[in-house]
Amino acid sequence: MKIINTIALLLVIIGGLNWGLVGLFNFNLVDFLFGEGSILSKIIYILVGISSLWCISLFAKIFE
Repeated sequence: MKIINTIALLLVIIGGLNWGLVGLFNFNLVDFLFGEGSILSKIIYILVGISSLWCISLFAKIFE
């Protein structure tokens, strides 16, 4: 379980940094690296989204 938590956290951090770049510089790193609208970009966005849902459960455990 610790490996899944670490991977989820890493993907959420990557997603947050990407959104920061979009907000500050209008630069999308994922699209730059893997191509705008490519299958690989979509997979990364989906994995970041799933990771954020997983991290919600981690956040909820703090308040148990």
